[in-house]
Amino acid sequence: MSDARLLPKAELHCHIEGAATPELVLAQAAKYGVDVSGTVDAHRGYVWEDFTSFLKAYDLAASLFRTPEDYIGLARDHFVRLAGQGCIYGEVFSSPDHAERMGCSYPAMTEAIAEGIDQARVETGIEGRIVVTGVRHVGIEAVEKAAMLAVRHPHPLVTGFGMAGDERVGHPSQFRRAFDIARDGGLGLTCHAGEFGGPQSVEAVLDHLAVSRIGHGVRAIEKPDLVRRLADEAIVLEVCPVSNVVLGVFASAQAHPFPALLAAGCRVTLNSDDPPHFHTSLEKEYAVARDAMGISRSQLLACTRTAIEAAFVDGETRRTLLEKCDAAAIE
Repeated sequence: MSDARLLPKAELHCHIEGAATPELVLAQAAKYGVDVSGTVDAHRGYVWEDFTSFLKAYDLAASLFRTPEDYIGLARDHFVRLAGQGCIYGEVFSSPDHAERMGCSYPAMTEAIAEGIDQARVETGIEGRIVVTGVRHVGIEAVEKAAMLAVRHPHPLVTGFGMAGDERVGHPSQFRRAFDIARDGGLGLTCHAGEFGGPQSVEAVLDHLAVSRIGHGVRAIEKPDLVRRLADEAIVLEVCPVSNVVLGVFASAQAHPFPALLAAGCRVTLNSDDPPHFHTSLEKEYAVARDAMGISRSQLLACTRTAIEAAFVDGETRRTLLEKCDAAAIE
């Protein structure tokens, strides 16, 4: 694992509340007097059985971040941890729905996450951005509202828009207006697909939402024509191998299609998704790709470059990050 730490890394796919460590969640639970004994264990971490119960565990943990101070601490902790794993750039998904349910406004949440990122940058040098995310299973209006909030309350660190949640709910065409709002507002676009929804989910997102990136996308491997389309259109896949294995999308790391997608010319990146829920980290994702999938050091470095090239950042920031990546790669 130590060799993996030395590699420069970049992450495009991580949910901010899902990055909360069990220790932090237990502290938040104590702060607000909430019993989480059936969901978070001091020794075993998060406790859940399937994707549905995972979503419930996620929502419970997310409900414990209620104030700007909570989000500042969460964001700072996450980005400092990333920097400690050799990561030079990270994006996080933030959900206005989670914050609103807890009485924290979108502007307040965004300013708080940005403050946490800024604190981590001063402390470690890591660069970060925020991707505002609508939650698919909450409904069409909620996803459109998330897009409008992101556009109407611009922030320098909010550079992208996406959709997460249960992809088995609804059809991508129903969310076209939300993505049009975000696109017209100058935001980069990504969308979860091809995790539990199968290859048809990926096709529908490409057909109706015109994104440049897809969260997961790994079920595309079931349809060779779709794999070729992803490669031809240079769509970047935010792949989360350990998450896919833990959630049962694939039986093992050895059975994961990451190497096949890479060999087919797809633009793939490595990401941790909701790291403590899956007992993973960005460093571990790189190590698993190397040790269980046979991905070479040069290929791993190429994945980092792909992530930076696909990052929702301005040209100057991208050039700086690529220079850092190249410099670290030859050390």
